[in-house]
Amino acid sequence: MGTILSKNEFPVEGKTVVITGGSRGMGLAAGRQLAEKGADVVIVARDQEKLLQSLEYIQQGAVNPQTQRFLQISADLINPSESVRVIDQVVSWNSGKPPDIVWCCAGSSYPTLFIDTPISEFRTQMDSNYFTSLYMAHAILTCWLKTSRKATDDVRTSNPAPARHLIFTASFVAFYSFAGYSPYSPSKAALRSLSDSLSQEMNLYAAAHPNDPPVRLHTVFPATIYTEAYEAENRIKSDLTKMLEEGDEGQTPEVVAAKSIKGLESGQELVTTDLLTGLVKRSMLGGCARGGFWRVLGDWFLAWVLGIVMVFVRDDMDRKVRTWGRKFGASGMKQNDKHA
Repeated sequence: MGTILSKNEFPVEGKTVVITGGSRGMGLAAGRQLAEKGADVVIVARDQEKLLQSLEYIQQGAVNPQTQRFLQISADLINPSESVRVIDQVVSWNSGKPPDIVWCCAGSSYPTLFIDTPISEFRTQMDSNYFTSLYMAHAILTCWLKTSRKATDDVRTSNPAPARHLIFTASFVAFYSFAGYSPYSPSKAALRSLSDSLSQEMNLYAAAHPNDPPVRLHTVFPATIYTEAYEAENRIKSDLTKMLEEGDEGQTPEVVAAKSIKGLESGQELVTTDLLTGLVKRSMLGGCARGGFWRVLGDWFLAWVLGIVMVFVRDDMDRKVRTWGRKFGASGMKQNDKHA
């Protein structure tokens, strides 16, 4: 108790949290669970009717309903100016104070084979999954980092301000992609790279302004989440991709949100929500923050093991794809003519 191992690095009671894509799926589940921990929650999405229904559901989880506050904002975050408008509206609603946490959950998936994908969809996937998060990150970091600085910046206080948190939502395929995810996985891999870059940049601002709240970057990497969107994806997904995904048990939005929050509370920058993604992450860390000596040691051992394992995993996946091509042709679908 009270040690570095048990300290909650993501306290939310009394904090204001903005969640994009908060009207459904993982974003909605995270909003409800953060409300249950005492946070004031703002959800952002496009569908006004869905937002109202979702906000009511989140409010019902409030642990302190007399004091906690909730807000919904309809916005199309593909437009860069909308992120600025959202943050300005939250600051006004929050008595002039910026939110403490921003969690970017907005996004969509279009899992189809590369040449079967409409060329416009590649831009749509980057807009939906990468640029909505980038625009929101730019808006909130500008708000957090360019506000008036304290005159005592050159004197470090004994009680540093609590950290602010910016959270991206990527995917398992940011670590390991496969046939059928070429429209989607680059947008999620880009988020991981952006998070790594910003994580390092935040050290600059923390050092220059030691009395301001530091900003911590995090990225969550869920695998399959059972939502309405997942059902829609399966209607366009090739049979080949479905076959390659066999064995992925998936998780409910509630489980993904709970495991994400637990990872954030433990101070992780890269948060995984299932065992397989956690293992694959170890082989992809590069220059990411590792979280201390013992975590590095554990990651090194797992990466050593996974380095061997992934040789066989990739060989197995390639063999399955070649077998599929010989049996069913190039369409990725079982019912198509072999020579399609």
